[in-house]
This record gives sequence, structure tokens and C-alpha cells, in this order.
Amino acid sequence: MEQHMSEIVTAAFIVIGDEILSGRTKDKNIGHIADILTSVGVDLKEVRIVSDDEDAIIDAVNALRARYTYVFTSGGIGPTHDDITADSISKAFDLPCEHDVAAIELLRDYYKGRDIEFNEARQRMARMPKGATHIANPISIAPGFRIGNVHVMAGVPSIFRAMLDNVLPTLETGAKLISTTTPCPFGEGIISTPLGQIQKDNPEAIIGSYPKLAESGNFMTDIVVRARSEEVLERTTGAVRALVARLLTEQDTGQ
Repeated sequence: MEQHMSEIVTAAFIVIGDEILSGRTKDKNIGHIADILTSVGVDLKEVRIVSDDEDAIIDAVNALRARYTYVFTSGGIGPTHDDITADSISKAFDLPCEHDVAAIELLRDYYKGRDIEFNEARQRMARMPKGATHIANPISIAPGFRIGNVHVMAGVPSIFRAMLDNVLPTLETGAKLISTTTPCPFGEGIISTPLGQIQKDNPEAIIGSYPKLAESGNFMTDIVVRARSEEVLERTTGAVRALVARLLTEQDTGQ
């Protein structure tokens, strides 16, 4: 895995499938890829869920691959008629979608070893854009593929995770975000304006506020500061903690 600490590396994730949009299947891949990419210093900036529609997939792939360092997709590379991801991504790159010779051999050997017919439907799983490279699938053999900066993987969570594990060593990564969390006993309505000023004063940091209900029944807020350098993180966190201390003092003195 190549490390470029001064570079911000970005990514988008496209979840493909009518079954996700209809609610029949609950997505389990978004949270996983977000955790994994964050851990290696890749910023997941956007997630799109699109239907099994060629135009929708093409539009999403072309928009996001131009905007971000990497694009990852899940779903739609199986053996059934509505698995159209390989065809759609081929069209997005203006490339023919072909049966990949190496993928055919992998799948033929796999099904032969299980005494299962390698029929036309199963052969569909070997189709990918001309010139694409494989993403290994150690679970069910049928590979995903990489074309340009787009990585195409299965939607089944166990297979998606295994494929992603094989993709990670090939990625360039940026400086990882580090973070602190400061509990604040006040709601966002009280802290939003001064917190906004702290963010303005510290543009290299990312400040998030996350309200929750305390046991007392009152709202409190967790203030999370994220940054790529210890110096920025410490400075911004210090300002946040000073704000919380000041608000507590004002509350105690009735100001």
C-alpha cells in the first residue's frame, strides 16, 4: 500500500440494486467500506444508491470517477438477467464487455470440481470491460474487476469484504484523520454559533456536533474534532474545551 501523507485521497461508493432501494435487502456494505477506508487514510466523500438501470449506473460512474480518486461499486455482477453492472460500466468507459479468458478458466475449473454445469448464466460472471483486471474472490471464485479508477465488487457482504481486502494493498492512501471527542452538557442551539467561529478559525480541522439525550432528559452534545495533524487537532480541541468550560462558568454564575 503506497503512502502519500501530504495528499488527500478521496473515494465514492455506488451501491447498485433495486432490492436495496425497495427495502427487500438491507445494505451492510456502506458502513464497512467507510470504516475500512477511514482506517487507511482514504476519505469516503459520497455514497449513491442506484437502481438496476443502465443509464443510472453509467451516469453515477462517470460523474464520480471524474470527481474522486477512487470509485467502488457493489452489486449487479451475478449470473441473472438483471445483473447489468458489467455491461453498464463497459459503456461508461466506451469499451466492449467481453468474456474474460482467465475468468472463464477460473470458473470452469471451479464448477467442474463441484460437478456443476458451467452453463451460459454462470459464464455471465466472467464478463467485464475489455482490458479490466481482476479483483480476486476467494469465496465464490467469480472475480470482480478494476477498470481505470473504478473497482467493481459483489453485493453479498461476505464476498464484498473479501474482495475489498484484496483491493486495499493496491490503493494509494493519504494522511489518516485523527480525532478527539469532547462531551458538552449543552444542546446545539447554545453551542452552534461559537462552535462555528472555532471552525472558521481552524479551517484545517473538521468539527462535528452530535446531539444525544442525557439521562437527565436534557440534550447534550458530543463535539468531535478531526484533523490530519496533531498540532491542528490539539489547538482546535483546546478551543472547543475552552468553550465548554466558559459556558459552564456562565451557567454557574447565572450569566
